[in-house]
Amino acid sequence: MTATDDRHAEIGSARRRSEDARLVTGRTRWTDNIAPAGTLHVAFLRSPHAHARIERVDVTAAERAPNVVAAFSGADLADEQGSLPCAWVVTEDMRHPEHPPMAVREVRYVGEPVACVVARDWAAAVDALEEIDVDYAPLPAVVDMEAAVADGADLVHADLGTNESYTWVFENGDLDAAMRDAPVVLERRYVQQRLIPTAMEPRSVVCVPEGDEFTLYSATQIPHILRLMLATVTGVPEHRLRVVAPDVGGGFGSKLQVYGEEVLALLLARRLGRPVKWTESRSEGNMTVHHGRDQIQRLTLAAEADGRIRGLKVDLLADMGAYLMLVTPGIPLLGAFMFNGIYKMDAYSFTCTGVFTTKTPTDAYRGAGRPEATYAIERLMDELAAELDLDPIEVRRRNWISHEEFPYDTIAGLTYDSGNYEAATEQALRLLEYDKLRAEQADRRDRRDPVRLGIGVSTFTEMCGLAPSRVLGSLSYGAGGWEHASVRVLPSGKVEVVTGSSAHGQGHETAWAQIAADRLGVPFEDVRVLHGDTAVSPKGMDTYGSRSLAVGGVALYSACDKVVEKARKVAAHVLEAAEDDLEFTAGRFGVRGVPDAGVTIQEVATAAFAAHDLPDGVEPSLDSDATFDPDNFSFPHGTHLCAAEVDTETGMVKIRKYVAVDDVGKVVNPLIVEGQVHGGLAQGIAQALYEEAVYDADGNLTTTTMADYLIPSAADLPEFVTDRTETPATSNPLGVKGVGEAGTIASTPAVVNAIVDALRPFGVSDVPMPCTPERVWRALRAAEGGAR
Repeated sequence: MTATDDRHAEIGSARRRSEDARLVTGRTRWTDNIAPAGTLHVAFLRSPHAHARIERVDVTAAERAPNVVAAFSGADLADEQGSLPCAWVVTEDMRHPEHPPMAVREVRYVGEPVACVVARDWAAAVDALEEIDVDYAPLPAVVDMEAAVADGADLVHADLGTNESYTWVFENGDLDAAMRDAPVVLERRYVQQRLIPTAMEPRSVVCVPEGDEFTLYSATQIPHILRLMLATVTGVPEHRLRVVAPDVGGGFGSKLQVYGEEVLALLLARRLGRPVKWTESRSEGNMTVHHGRDQIQRLTLAAEADGRIRGLKVDLLADMGAYLMLVTPGIPLLGAFMFNGIYKMDAYSFTCTGVFTTKTPTDAYRGAGRPEATYAIERLMDELAAELDLDPIEVRRRNWISHEEFPYDTIAGLTYDSGNYEAATEQALRLLEYDKLRAEQADRRDRRDPVRLGIGVSTFTEMCGLAPSRVLGSLSYGAGGWEHASVRVLPSGKVEVVTGSSAHGQGHETAWAQIAADRLGVPFEDVRVLHGDTAVSPKGMDTYGSRSLAVGGVALYSACDKVVEKARKVAAHVLEAAEDDLEFTAGRFGVRGVPDAGVTIQEVATAAFAAHDLPDGVEPSLDSDATFDPDNFSFPHGTHLCAAEVDTETGMVKIRKYVAVDDVGKVVNPLIVEGQVHGGLAQGIAQALYEEAVYDADGNLTTTTMADYLIPSAADLPEFVTDRTETPATSNPLGVKGVGEAGTIASTPAVVNAIVDALRPFGVSDVPMPCTPERVWRALRAAEGGAR
């Protein structure tokens, strides 16, 4: 018996996040707050061209500028800067060009660094950039993906002879048979626009040399991976390198990266023997932080006359940008396993071609491949419903996996362990008042109201807990997916939890303390959670892919159980009882049948520390650690419904009501879950209505500021109605599934489906994202036919 068998005091409790007291007030350590004595500041000169040869870089005038300590071109560092890593070689013949942290001979996107200035203060470094003289020989920009793969296209990397990085194929079932003589065949083309991750905290890095050792502070999601990659790129021995992620103000995948500025900060600190610091400006970040999405989806769906899906064919062009960064090529492939969604079908084919362009590289952004896949299948389901004149909910019911069929082997090769799509959908329909809104929609159509009502549906699942190392290995990923945790029980009975998961806003310190408090039966306030420092937490695979709780939290759960078993031996000795006769409930070991005999686990910790009377062969410590590597992903799911009003005269879209019913398995802290859902919804709705990274024909990013790249505020978003159903995961003992990306994955198609549903009587079957008023208005004017 364990502490959680009786109390349930912490897991499931809506505790306010303990870390918020310092995070919300800013009374904490962000990387940009760190300034050791003698710190030098770095500024980077960045290319104004999307594509050009570098003929000459002269930094001599910059070196003479006031307060400047040094200035370097890419050529000055060419022998030591190496090439930025790509850890995901998705095919044996994948083309992977060299990617120097600072360009040496050629630039391939606007914003690529070509030189840097190191000065005693930031302003001096920035001013001195104007003194650097660079001669460029412009080359053709390559901006359009479809043009990039056409015959005779200009090349991003001339030595490769092509703009195609790879083609990756997955097939299951007889697609030709599924398509042959199908009563319904739908062909659609959707565009996932390029997005710019916009964390509250910009990127920042400080590197401090300490003899032949270095401490690098970075606003990163991946301190452990970053440490290994920095050692690999620079040659600094891994055991001489410490990486610290202080409190990090958001990441959304953009800080799941090894950036050139991190490598260069280490090289400059080594060369100059002084602490070196760089923090990006917002416009600098928009150009150079890796971007997300950017896919062209060509889809073919075959179905029976009753709406049952026979087969699905997916052809993707995925924009890699100018280079392959840490996991760039693998991101669209994560969607390969999700285009089938929650639906049964007989055949499936997926082909993805990675394409080089002269744009900022892409990589992971919240959801990473799964939002793109969910968007495609959920848009197609609405198109199928319209084709057959079925209600969008009904066509989904005819195709989804029923709750009695779990575990279910999908056409994409995954095994969904648990779920109940029916329950989540019924709950969402009730909360939205679906039938009432459908009646209002019909009334508005009959009255030819210029403001039409649309209802959008998104019934989704996703693969979370990005972890099973064997699966990642089969996909040629360059690392495992396990996670590590340690539990230290101090002499006073207080507890320190060390986790390899690295928080950047998720609330780990609260949730992990709740898990430990429950498993050990100690007060929540007696638990402290440590993370984000490779000297404190030397083992870890960090935070991304909604894996923190489903992998890292379960590692902690197992480590706590090991502590209890260690304590049981000491408690049995103290109580002069057999171990099998002990019960452990609410943090106390008791002897069965002897109510007054007992000792708390914290008292056992003190006895172990004193070590005056321990059983023979028992170490004087309760400390334990555990590594967890699950056998399967976890699969949260849910139903999101959006009611939107669309003004047919102006194109303005207003979300009237949004309902999200998610199933994330067992919930550790419902407040944190609700916060994650709200944040995810904001980002998914933003893709549907607001955000887009725009390049002109010359490869210039035209959305470099927040005046150009529209981020919605709370005033731009509706009030969300959220609820949950619960089917525990079977892939881990906590039964948790993951929630960090669900809102983003589900919400985009729900919103766009609502807009199209409102406009379908006018002949509109698609509105390109983001669905701005202008694009809605143009879609209406371009549609054939008229209001019916």
